[in-house]
Amino acid sequence: MFPQTRMRRLRKNANIRALNAEIRLSAADFIYPIFVIEGENIKNEISSMPGICQYSLDRVDEEIERAIQSGIKAIIFFGIPAEKDEMGSGAYAEDGIIQKALRQTRAKYPNLILLADVCLCEYTSHGHCGVLQDGKVLNDPTLPLLAKTAVSYARAGADIVAPSDMMDGRVGAIRDALDDAGFIDVAVMAYSVKYASAFYGPFREAAGDSSPKCGDRKTYQMDPASGTRQAIAEAELDVLEGCDYIIVKPALAYLDLVKEVHENFTQPVVAYNVSGEYSMVKAAAQNGWIDEKKIVLEMLIGMKRAGSDMIITYHAIDAANWLKDEQ
Repeated sequence: MFPQTRMRRLRKNANIRALNAEIRLSAADFIYPIFVIEGENIKNEISSMPGICQYSLDRVDEEIERAIQSGIKAIIFFGIPAEKDEMGSGAYAEDGIIQKALRQTRAKYPNLILLADVCLCEYTSHGHCGVLQDGKVLNDPTLPLLAKTAVSYARAGADIVAPSDMMDGRVGAIRDALDDAGFIDVAVMAYSVKYASAFYGPFREAAGDSSPKCGDRKTYQMDPASGTRQAIAEAELDVLEGCDYIIVKPALAYLDLVKEVHENFTQPVVAYNVSGEYSMVKAAAQNGWIDEKKIVLEMLIGMKRAGSDMIITYHAIDAANWLKDEQ
């Protein structure tokens, strides 16, 4: 009780504040997304995501080197194929863009942690995350394609596969396929709590116009109005099917669910700081309305305080460099 207790004693200078900090950020907390595209000598800046580009394989090392120099230890690949078809065959082709990126990167950077996003939406001509028939996304026929994709990524060198499709049963199908193929040490980072969110807008451009050509994804991604019970149920199903990590996506509007997942499961929790969250900060910073560094670091601290063990973020390189500057 005041005056005996004075909380300001814990804040009286920078060193005291650092000593008492309960949440600490480091480059090791971050997973950096990289977009790879078929072609040569390509570095396409994504207009809605300033500072983020699509890279051809002959130039992707430029971005990987930047990430490594900042102290980042993990990257996740998203692919833009040269061609798309109804079944998304580019996702599980042995010479697919992600497979080639994984093999190339594994050979050059053997200690870098490599993740690959497992979904069909970037590879299907209709833009949906699964097999489409008469305007409906078919759950069960999609599962073997996702499993085949995950195994091909593991064979190419992925440490972790990350299914983002939100089909029921996909974690179990992928885990079984990986084990049957001998990849028992390849982990599954499941997009377990993933919402049909308006925050994904800029990603559609980054991923090569991956928007659905008909309908939307609301029949398989979660409704933002759903509550904790559905989030826990989704995560529990993925845990029972063998996932090693649980992703909550997006992050900022769903930090309550990051906390709930953290408190209910022992698997590491990953917050995905998505494209729309990134772009809003970038736009405000470019207009001089906010201090980008302070806002970004505060947001990332908030995600960790809510319970995330790691963060997928497009801010990763900037944040890692800012943290180094503060040391």
